[in-house]
Amino acid sequence: MKKILVTGPSWVGDCMLMQPMLMRIKQRYPDCLIDILAPAWTAGLLDALPEVHQVIVNPFPHGELNIMGRYQLGVQLRAAQYDQAIVLPNSLKSALVPFFARIPLRTGFVGEMRYGLLNDARKLDKTILPLMVERFAQLAEARGASIPRPLSNPRLTVPAGKLEASLQKLGLTLNQPVAIFCPGAEYGPAKRWPVAYFAQTAQRLHDTGYQVWLMGSAKDREVAEKIVALGNPATRNLCGSTDLTDAIALLSCADLVISNDSGLMHLAAALDRPMLALFGSSSPQFTPPLSAHATVVKLDIECSPCFKRVCPLGHFNCMNQLTPDRVWEKIEQLIA
Repeated sequence: MKKILVTGPSWVGDCMLMQPMLMRIKQRYPDCLIDILAPAWTAGLLDALPEVHQVIVNPFPHGELNIMGRYQLGVQLRAAQYDQAIVLPNSLKSALVPFFARIPLRTGFVGEMRYGLLNDARKLDKTILPLMVERFAQLAEARGASIPRPLSNPRLTVPAGKLEASLQKLGLTLNQPVAIFCPGAEYGPAKRWPVAYFAQTAQRLHDTGYQVWLMGSAKDREVAEKIVALGNPATRNLCGSTDLTDAIALLSCADLVISNDSGLMHLAAALDRPMLALFGSSSPQFTPPLSAHATVVKLDIECSPCFKRVCPLGHFNCMNQLTPDRVWEKIEQLIA
């Protein structure tokens, strides 16, 4: 039985985009066991993926080298006798644990002087593989082989009873259609639609009979409170009140999702919910929502995408000019 250790990404959305690669590994090796080395905050998602055998918590904070700690973790993992490691991040430090674990085949893309750590280092051709999901999937193939197209989209299912449990836990009901807003974006403010625009859109949805829930991490609570304060007292601020399993369950019942380019956007896409995905500083040509029910809303202006955390020009036109009226036109098309 083949045993594979995947060093996963640090972001929830990227972990969702990893799933087609895991599907492909299972196609090639149906009986294999796939363990994922990933941060603790992604475990709620990874545990929900049927391809994953076990999640091993990566205890190292983002950016921390800690060679001794990585060596000790690698030594602990030697007993598992993995046949292959697939390293998705391009950093040197992400390749250390598989090397210290003495995993015989260590696969990943060339990056940060990792030639000694990876013995199956691949060169990435970004023109052939423009999407992140394609780049991940390529590492499931043998060296020199092409990925099968079309790739399967990520997909999530919610266990029976989980939705009802999450609704009860948070005091929510489904007596009205549900619109879920995801107003945060961990990467930075340049990916976030303005608070006032979310607030205005919430008001219009309330007027058409929707209940509106705001979803995100505890870091998004303040932004969500501002949306509520701007004329939306009936809107439920759930930011920081849900764990990842609750978030997946609640997204599964949404009649409409409006999201910035974020991890929750990718979860909603994997659940095939009707969604508007708002893009500003980032690009749907790299990390689009992979669902036939998702609509990308973006302005084609000269300076976008810039991939910056904060607008480098100071005007933030990529989002400021994406007005609520423009978005409402798309909402009407979806809910029609």
